[in-house]
Amino acid sequence: MTTTWWELQILCDPSLEETIFWRLDDFGCRGMAGEQKGQSYLIRAYSPQVEFDHLDLAALALLLKQDASIARLPKPVVKWHLIDEEDWSSSWKSHWQPQEIGDRLLIYPAWLEVPTQSERLLLRLDPGSAFGTGAHQTTQLCLEALEMRLGQRPETQVIADIGCGSGILSIGSLLLGAKQTFGVDTDILAVTASHSNRALNNIDPERMVVAQGSIETLPQMYPEPFDGIVCNILAEIIIELIPKMSAIAKPSTWGILSGILIEQIQPIADTLEQNGWAIAALWKKDEWCCFNIRRN
Repeated sequence: MTTTWWELQILCDPSLEETIFWRLDDFGCRGMAGEQKGQSYLIRAYSPQVEFDHLDLAALALLLKQDASIARLPKPVVKWHLIDEEDWSSSWKSHWQPQEIGDRLLIYPAWLEVPTQSERLLLRLDPGSAFGTGAHQTTQLCLEALEMRLGQRPETQVIADIGCGSGILSIGSLLLGAKQTFGVDTDILAVTASHSNRALNNIDPERMVVAQGSIETLPQMYPEPFDGIVCNILAEIIIELIPKMSAIAKPSTWGILSGILIEQIQPIADTLEQNGWAIAALWKKDEWCCFNIRRN
């Protein structure tokens, strides 16, 4: 029996992209993709018709517009229509192409044939409904920062990945030579996606450990302090996590934090300073930024 799906199309200000992705993920969308449309950004998302009706989608559209109003940005245009299963299964994937990031990594969709001539480290990915495809500026910033951090003696580095999503930062760390990663995410679908992508990249499960939970779960997974901490989630959540990061850090621990809009720099910087962290570098891409931090 053919399943019918909702396809949502959201045309928005580019600065709203990550907020909308997180809102859609929380709503329960199964696949999401975005692309630049002139000065705007078009996001497509998919969910089974049986799980939501018109009222649910109308409520979601209202939430997206409220988020934009709070951010003082133009309200997104939200539309939806029904498509058959065979259409949705390939629709969002057709908008996502291989992408070179930094000097060494190539993010490669799992459904494409593996390239034979690339000299880059191949990171194969099928994110499912989890955040993290490499297309978003914050993910790119984190991977570029990891390339810099893991440029020397990466084999000694054990890394905590908080809010691991698709597992892209953990996998990127290991491809760049890290010894081991421990990822946590509150969403069980993200944990499942990380496990799948770990297998897709032929990574030993003992090198990339993933569990459902948050920062409090990490000491149960690895009792020693971490050498590095990566966290690519919303700024509001990062502010809540910063005071807890010292418990899993050593004096030499470094961190990479993103998911932060440029106008959110100051509260993040203040919270870091109050909790014994110094900003080593601040990288920016479009409206987004990435904190490279170390113990003060």
